[in-house]
Amino acid sequence: MNPAQPPPRSPAARARRHLRAGDLRAAAQLVTAATGGVIGITEGVHQAVRGRLGLSRGAEAGRAGGLTGQIYRAIRGIHAGVGLGVDVLLQALGPWLEASGGDNTPERAAVVAALNGVMGDRLQAMGNPLAQAMSWRVAGAPTGHALVLVHGLCMHGDQWLREGHDHGVWLARRLGATPAYLTYNTGLPVATNGRALAERLERLVASWPVPLQRLTLIGHSMGGLVIRSAVHAGESAGHAWRAPLRDLICLGAPHHGAPLERAGHGVDLLLDASPFTAPLARLGRLRSAGITDLRRGRVRGDDNGPPDAPLPLPAGVACRVVAACLAPRRGLLADRLVGDGLVPLRSALGDHDDPARALGLGPDSRFVAHRTGHLDLLGSPSVAERLRCWLEPGGS
Repeated sequence: MNPAQPPPRSPAARARRHLRAGDLRAAAQLVTAATGGVIGITEGVHQAVRGRLGLSRGAEAGRAGGLTGQIYRAIRGIHAGVGLGVDVLLQALGPWLEASGGDNTPERAAVVAALNGVMGDRLQAMGNPLAQAMSWRVAGAPTGHALVLVHGLCMHGDQWLREGHDHGVWLARRLGATPAYLTYNTGLPVATNGRALAERLERLVASWPVPLQRLTLIGHSMGGLVIRSAVHAGESAGHAWRAPLRDLICLGAPHHGAPLERAGHGVDLLLDASPFTAPLARLGRLRSAGITDLRRGRVRGDDNGPPDAPLPLPAGVACRVVAACLAPRRGLLADRLVGDGLVPLRSALGDHDDPARALGLGPDSRFVAHRTGHLDLLGSPSVAERLRCWLEPGGS
C-alpha cells in the first residue's frame, strides 16, 4: 500500500460520511409515520370485508369496534411508544453523528431531493429535518445580468450539471451573466413554491451589489411551472424584481400536464372502485402535492385564481419554450404519445386543442430537440446553442 494514500474507510465510516445528525431521527420519524399508515390501511381492509359480509363495522367509519377495535387501539399505542423511544435514542446519538462526519455529499443531496419530490409536503408538515428549505447558490461575481435557474421534480440546484455541461455556466461565459441556482422542496404545491420564489427574488434583487439591468428565468420540467407561477405572484404583489425581468424560458415543462402522474391518478380511481381495495388507495395518494400539480400543469393556487384556470404568459417578457422528443421527427405518435419519455411534446410546447388554454407562442419562440429525453435537455448542445441565440443581444 502506498503510505501517502489514506487507509480505506470501512463501510460504516463511508455510510456515516453521508449522514447528518438529524438524518437518522428524520428517517425514524418517517418509518413511524409509515407504520401508522399501514395499521390504518389494514384496519380499513378488515372493516371493508366485514361490511361486505353484512357484519357490524363499528361506530366510526374505517375503525373496528368491540374486541377487534381494542386490539387495533393497542397496536397504535405500542407503535406510538416505539416511535417516541426511537426519537429519544437518536437524540443521544446526534453528537456522535456530528463528530463522525455528516458531510452534505452529492449522494446525500440527491437522496434528500428525491425524497422531497415524493413526499416533501408531508416532510414539511411533520417538521421533519429532511424537508428541503429553499435556498440560492450564486456562482461567480455579480454582473448586470442574472440568470436564475430552477430545477425540476426530485432534483436540486447542483444537478444542472449533466454530461459535463451546465447551461448556467455555459451561458454565463458567453453572455457575461451571473448564474443563480435555486434549490427548493419539489413536493410542495407549485403555487406555494412560486410565491416563495417571488419573495426570494425580491430580496435577491434588492441585495444585488451592482445595478441589475436584466433578469432571466430558466426552469426545467416542474421548474418551468414554478417560474410562471412566481411571475404571476410577483405581479400580484407589485414586486420590484418584475421590472428587470426580460426573459422566461421553460425546458420540458408540462404546461398541460404529464401522463406519468395521470397514470397514478388512474390507479387511485381503480382502487376506489372496489370496497376491498379502497383502503389501499391511501398508498396511491402518498404522492406529493407537487407531483399532483403536474397532472394538469397546475401553476395557480387558491389565492391567485382557480387552480386549473389558464394562466397567460406575462406581458413585456420574451417567453420561450424548449421541448424534447425521443422520436427523430414530428408526427401524430410523437406529438401525442412519445414526447420526451415524461412530458408530451404538445404539453411542453404549450399547444392545446382549446385556444384559451394554449400558450400561443410563435415558431421563433419554440424549439424541439429530437432524439432527446427529458433529462437530456440539461446536457444537450443544440439546446444550449438555442438558448444562447435567444439571450444574446439582438438574438432571436
